[in-house]
Amino acid sequence: MLYNRLARFEITPEETLSAGLARLGYAIGDVRVAILSHLHQDHIGGLSELVNSEILVSEREWETLSSPRPELRGLMTRHIDLPGLTWNRITPTATNDPDLSEFAGSHDLFGDGSLVLVPTPGHTSGSLSLLVRQMGVAPLLMVGDLTYDVHVFDEGHVPGVGNRRRLRAAAAWCDHCANGCRTLSSCPRTIPEPPTTGACHRQAPVSRTP
Repeated sequence: MLYNRLARFEITPEETLSAGLARLGYAIGDVRVAILSHLHQDHIGGLSELVNSEILVSEREWETLSSPRPELRGLMTRHIDLPGLTWNRITPTATNDPDLSEFAGSHDLFGDGSLVLVPTPGHTSGSLSLLVRQMGVAPLLMVGDLTYDVHVFDEGHVPGVGNRRRLRAAAAWCDHCANGCRTLSSCPRTIPEPPTTGACHRQAPVSRTP
C-alpha cells in the first residue's frame, strides 16, 4: 500500500520514452535491446512502449517478483510483467576477462567485449551494471543505483541504499575493475551530464573502498 501511494508518477506526453528518443533523433522502433539494471518502479517507465525490443534483466532479479509482498521492496509486478514484451532473463557466467576477475560472472551482449553486464547486488539482489568498452574511448561502467554519487567511492563510504555488506562488496569489485581498466569512468544513473563533465566523469585509478 505504501509503494502504491508513493510510486505514482504524472508523465506528460512530452516525457514519455518515445518522446525522449525522438528528441535525440531516434524512434522507439530503433531500440533492439533494452537493459534494466533492476526492477524498481523508478527504472521501469516506458516498458509498455518496448514491444519490439528484447528486454534484459537478471534471472535473480526476476525471481524476486515471486517473493512475498514484492511491493514492499518497490517491485510493481503489474507494471513489469506486461503482455507483448520479450524478456531475456540472463544469468552471468564465469569469464576469463582479467578486467572482470572479481565479479561472480558476466554476460557479454554481443560476444566482442564491447558491452558486458556484471552482477552488482546490494541495492537489489539481482542488480546489474554495464561495462562499455570502445576503441579509442575510455571505458565506462554504468552502475545503476549501486551509488548516487561517484565520489562516495573515493571517500570510502558504503554507496547507495540496500544491503550494506553486498553494497560494500560490489563497490570493491567495481574498484578492482577500475584499476584494471585504468581509465574507467563510473557513472551513477542519477547524473544527467554527459560522461565528460560533472560527477559522471572520473578517470581511474579509483581509490579502493576500505
